[in-house]
Amino acid sequence: MNLKNILPFLTFRKQQNQLLVVNTPPFFSFKFVQEIYLQVIANLEGYMAIIRVDHWFKNIFMLPGIIFALLYFDITLSWELGFIMLVGVLATCLIASANYVINEWLDAQFDKFHPVKKHRPAVVKNLSAKIVYLEYVILAIMGLSMAYYINTSFFLCELLLLIMGLLYNVEPIRTKDKVYLDVLSESVNNPIRFTLGWFIFVPTILPPSSMLVAYWMGGAFLMGTKRFAEYRFINDHQLAGLYRKSFKHYTEQNLLISIFFYALTATFFLGIFLIKHRIELLLSFPLFALLFTWYLQIGFRENSPVQYPEKLYKEKHFMLFLVTLCTVVFILLFVDIPWLHFLLKSNFG
Repeated sequence: MNLKNILPFLTFRKQQNQLLVVNTPPFFSFKFVQEIYLQVIANLEGYMAIIRVDHWFKNIFMLPGIIFALLYFDITLSWELGFIMLVGVLATCLIASANYVINEWLDAQFDKFHPVKKHRPAVVKNLSAKIVYLEYVILAIMGLSMAYYINTSFFLCELLLLIMGLLYNVEPIRTKDKVYLDVLSESVNNPIRFTLGWFIFVPTILPPSSMLVAYWMGGAFLMGTKRFAEYRFINDHQLAGLYRKSFKHYTEQNLLISIFFYALTATFFLGIFLIKHRIELLLSFPLFALLFTWYLQIGFRENSPVQYPEKLYKEKHFMLFLVTLCTVVFILLFVDIPWLHFLLKSNFG
């Protein structure tokens, strides 16, 4: 990328194969602003990378909240509602990026012990703390401002998502370092995302609690499997403890046991939701069970892709199954099966 082409208002000078900015426009005359500006330009790629736009796909967990809100309350979509929905998704992406920025910056001192993460920008590039924190504040303000435009409930839920990011990453609490709590506190972002999708259209009523717990435990299952795969990949208990303090207390055995607990709890509450709110969805339960077991099987692979969920799209058969599951669930939302309702009736004398 040629900086001269994209920033023609700057004057450049070459010195020892480095491109230096030697003149700035008058609107950057204040020393502090000028310093910030030059540091950003010098390491623009690094500051953009820690925003982790490639992780925005995780906000797809808002989609079920959106769909169920639309179906349960028979809301008719309009261009205005469509615009509000886009604003809501973008607000969540910005808040998530704020959390990623603070996460990557505060994790840099630990990521240097990870075989792959030691190459992250916050570890290898000379990033400025002032700019990183400014980046965090800007993303947070933008996200919360957009959330406030939607409604108060959505705003408060986005604020909770931001607070959870601080609790997860920042001392003295930093739940990321606490065994089991690291998984549970990170995965609570899943029901928050579901609720955000719901609140876009239904801000005065909370989503079903059974679905929120299922979402939470489902997220814990995903995060627990990620921890398990990371632990196996590092393959050194002492080194793993340097990279992540919670690994000092984890073993393959207790990680697997916790994953089993998360999966059982998630499917139990999912079953409650399916039976209580739409019995036809119960037919999709075997597919959900297969989803959990297949994902765990992927977690057992050497250098498993579950360590980097943004790369799971490369698992073509798994992604095809996921599309099939979503299609089946979508069909069952609209197809009535009377004999299933008959099974729910009490036949005791």
